[in-house]
Amino acid sequence: MIPAAVVLFFVGVGIGAADDPAATQKTAAAKAAPSSTVTATATVTATPAPSVTETVTASPKPAPTVTKTRTVKVTVPPAADDDGSSGGSGSGGGSAGTYYANCTAVRAAGAAPIHAGEPGYGHHLDRDGDGVACE
Repeated sequence: MIPAAVVLFFVGVGIGAADDPAATQKTAAAKAAPSSTVTATATVTATPAPSVTETVTASPKPAPTVTKTRTVKVTVPPAADDDGSSGGSGSGGGSAGTYYANCTAVRAAGAAPIHAGEPGYGHHLDRDGDGVACE
């Protein structure tokens, strides 16, 4: 099989060498000549049909308002008569109807100084604890 392949190789080389070089150049020159080519391209873009969009907003129903009322009776015992003495109550005595937040308020009311047992006296107004407030 190898000798047959060698024979075919030499036959092919001989055929190629027998070719006419002038004909090969003419063929090459003919292939190199420019030719005119016309190409037409058509592009079509499909437009989609308009769509209808509807926006629906759901509003929640209001929750019912439930109000429960409960009536409570409160009974307050009547206040005992105050004889004006402090009696160790811690409030320092005085009238329950008169109250001063600080000594500036006492002076503005023209009540300074206030002694223990007088209306408006309070321990928060007596700095040195001697029974005389806003001195």
